Amino acid sequence: MTSTHKDGTVVAVQQNNPPHTADLVVVGAGIVGLAHAADAVLRGMSVVIIERDDQAVGASIRNFGHICITAQADAALQYALAGRDRWLTLGRKAGFGVEECGTTVIARSADELAVLEEFASERGAEQATLLPRQGLEDLPFDLHQILGAAHLPLDLRVDPRAAVPAITAWLATEGATFHWNTTVGEIVDEGRGSVVARTPRGDIRGRTLVHATGHDVDRLYPQVAEEWQVERCRLQMLEVAPPAGRRIDPAILTGLSMLRYNGLSAMPSATAVAQRFAADAPELLEVAMNLMLTQRPDGAIVLGDTHHHARTHLPFDEELDAQLLLREGARLFGAPLTVLRRWRGVYATSPRTDFLVAAPSADVRVVSITSGIGMTTSLGLAPTVLDSF
Repeated sequence: MTSTHKDGTVVAVQQNNPPHTADLVVVGAGIVGLAHAADAVLRGMSVVIIERDDQAVGASIRNFGHICITAQADAALQYALAGRDRWLTLGRKAGFGVEECGTTVIARSADELAVLEEFASERGAEQATLLPRQGLEDLPFDLHQILGAAHLPLDLRVDPRAAVPAITAWLATEGATFHWNTTVGEIVDEGRGSVVARTPRGDIRGRTLVHATGHDVDRLYPQVAEEWQVERCRLQMLEVAPPAGRRIDPAILTGLSMLRYNGLSAMPSATAVAQRFAADAPELLEVAMNLMLTQRPDGAIVLGDTHHHARTHLPFDEELDAQLLLREGARLFGAPLTVLRRWRGVYATSPRTDFLVAAPSADVRVVSITSGIGMTTSLGLAPTVLDSF
């Protein structure tokens, strides 16, 4: 029997095997933790969720709400496809909107159009359909600069500010127990299917435990974070007013997105896209911009985003990131943009894996999606984690 302290020290602990209170304890009430809790509930398991804040306020609500399925590759694509039906199921059960609106990827240069042609040829019409410029009149963009686009019909869109609380509420109605404003200071695997999460409010026990605290893996499991070289990716994100009050149903990706999503970046012509940006707009690559957007139900447009990596970020945001986003957004729309809200997103990142799943002991799993696609893949990843116990 071992105990993991915040400083990473592993020590022996006396075993007493008291009664279990849950089949699964989840630490972290963000989307990754909720995904594991939801899968457990649907299996008929009893679940306890522990969250240090009084609501989810991290990456799970600071994102685009874009369930970006089709642009993924390899394991991420499999998890995304598996999670798609689960999103639709949870939307019905928990009562929040899941829009089957797809994604439109626009091409504003010949090399970007070549990427889309290659992608559509590889994936087929079920996943990607090419659109001519004449088919884009409903989009409020400067069409003179657009050569064509691809529509990815399987992608979904949610409002994360509504979806995450709704899933939380549904879990509670299904018997899951939440401990809010409760910090876990130590996790003790007592062996023989008994795990204890020690908190200032008392011990919380279960047969198994999933630690899903996003970019804060290193707070309780520094050795795991160091082994997988986990850092924090800081994002600049904006909410802007829609020009002329226009509606945009699909999520929108651009040429810069082709450099970030593995399914698109693997296309042969993506190299030419990267080379052109390096020559013509290196400042955009320096901030690792992914120019993309989604629209909220109230009409506000989420525009983003830039990316910076560090284990610990200084508290200062560079205004240049916002200026570049607004410049590129205005170029896309062909009109200046009005900022309604700004915020910093943070998620875990690792050069070694997109999906950190570590087993520091038999009945504990440390889980972090280390690639910024937690909303897209967590519901598909969770069943594989629970199956590993």
